[in-house]
Amino acid sequence: MPSPPMQQKVSKYARGGCANIADAGSLQQERTRLFIDILPAANVLSRKVVHNDQRRGIFMKTDVQIAQEAKMLPIMDVAKNLGIGEDELELYGKYKAKVSLDVLKRLENKPNGKLVLVTAINPTPAGEGKTTTNVGLSMGLNKIGKKTITALREPSLGPCFGVKGGAAGGGYAQVVPMDDINLHFTGDFHAITSAHNLLAALLDNHLHQGNELNIDPKRVVWRRVLDMNDRALRNLVLGLGGKGDGFVRQGGFDITVASEIMAILCLADSLSDLKNRLSRMVVAYDRDGKAVTAGDLEATGAMTLLLKDAIKPNLVQTLENTPAFIHGGPFANIAHGCNSVMATKVALKLADYVVTEAGFGADLGAEKFFDIKCRFAGLHPDAAVIVATVRALKMHGGVAKHELSFENLDALAKGFENIERHIENVAKFGVPVVVAINKFPTDTEAEINLLREKCSVYGVEVVLSEVFTKGGEGGVDLAKKVVEICESKESHYAPLYDVEGTIPEKITKIATEIYRADSVEFTPEAKKQISNIKKLGLDKMPICMAKTQYSFSDNPSLLGAPTGFKVTVREVRVSAGAGFLVALTGEIMTMPGLPKVPAANGMDITEDGEIIGLS
Repeated sequence: MPSPPMQQKVSKYARGGCANIADAGSLQQERTRLFIDILPAANVLSRKVVHNDQRRGIFMKTDVQIAQEAKMLPIMDVAKNLGIGEDELELYGKYKAKVSLDVLKRLENKPNGKLVLVTAINPTPAGEGKTTTNVGLSMGLNKIGKKTITALREPSLGPCFGVKGGAAGGGYAQVVPMDDINLHFTGDFHAITSAHNLLAALLDNHLHQGNELNIDPKRVVWRRVLDMNDRALRNLVLGLGGKGDGFVRQGGFDITVASEIMAILCLADSLSDLKNRLSRMVVAYDRDGKAVTAGDLEATGAMTLLLKDAIKPNLVQTLENTPAFIHGGPFANIAHGCNSVMATKVALKLADYVVTEAGFGADLGAEKFFDIKCRFAGLHPDAAVIVATVRALKMHGGVAKHELSFENLDALAKGFENIERHIENVAKFGVPVVVAINKFPTDTEAEINLLREKCSVYGVEVVLSEVFTKGGEGGVDLAKKVVEICESKESHYAPLYDVEGTIPEKITKIATEIYRADSVEFTPEAKKQISNIKKLGLDKMPICMAKTQYSFSDNPSLLGAPTGFKVTVREVRVSAGAGFLVALTGEIMTMPGLPKVPAANGMDITEDGEIIGLS
């Protein structure tokens, strides 16, 4: 092993999967430098050599460098290998395409493949690598002869230009073309932004033109959206100027991925379902307290028209040409954090295995995947993979970031309580589990053995993953274990709670059984909102908890597996079109801000097309 000073210089090489909507500042990417005496040379393709502390080191190629050297297949060939016909494909250049919804009609009688969820522990600055594991597992499954598709969310421009970077995997477990996926892609987010803001414009125009629906201007709940981090737009006064400049009222912007239309696009299972959901969206309340919907404003048809292409799944590929559906992108701490139902359903008809993910830790993403997405779509997940790193677990055990490279079995045992709770929680949904450990060069044999020993108590196996540096080959062991689980263990998936329960009952069920809170406290404002929602007959819907991703609690500083806390619900919002109620806790914001030094400051493109700084 290297000396302690050199250990401290090891950067993470397993990509974290976090997309914090409020403050991603603690999760800056630092994964490019790997030293030759720590990581085996066979695992690294060097780009240039530098000197550091009198020791010879190397730089691993950046994600964008690896992606730009990928040997991609024409997307027509990827589609053909899946059994998708030319008339079912809409090309967006040579390497991207949209898939017609007619595929589902054609294959409606074909049995579904196996559905595997990739989730994780609560994210830390040490990194976990959920998306990277998702991509690597799908490539590993193909390597062992299982026809597999990976299904992911689309990245948001806000985090991409802010701190987090993109969301296309990392190292040698990426989806490509990475730069297109992380930027404009096929224009889905622009279509959602346009549809959302069209509704906002129609609403304000209605107020200006006489307000026939008797809307209370102080109870307008539909804000505008932009797919960018811009704190200056959070709170605005609209309509300033002369008489012809609109009705003066308070408003503001959310980020596009926080739009209810984003959630709707990802939950709709047909164009007609999309239209019905859009029509049900509550945009305001009238002076009698009655909900005013997008349908009341006669906005549904035009919004659907703007979304007619966005509803179709996007087909791309991994670095090893494994097919990838990347579609939709709701955040996981204010929405349900899963890729679209349409993409998942199409993939299940085309593949033996579909590997999908849900945002953040299992307390948010997996819970919403099981309780919202699977419930609505009638999906039956066959297995779940919980991703962790030894480093992250030690951080949950109280170790400072700069000391994570040193063996610390006591801290690891303490931090294990975090993944232990996630294992118990996934079991409550009846889905078999395997733990994937993204391997770091500084992980010791004693630390890995400790994790194996502790997981065995729950009948759960630990598999090491090296997909970041080895691609699909580094995911073969995990792939074999996933297949073994799917073939030998029966999934007894069931949601956690009954939607017919009261709003407080459902929220309390999640908070006490998944987060392990002692109780839930509702603010006076939240109680009033719950009462109004019940009067409107909108209370019999699933709950979408808006909570920090860093902790089981609503306090981001409580790492590990905290106990003795209560969860405070400060607001309950209606997402009638999406079909769920959003319970806001803590300091969750729907329009993030940029850090002091945004990632955008380091991005560029050269005359010959080389992209710099995108990750």
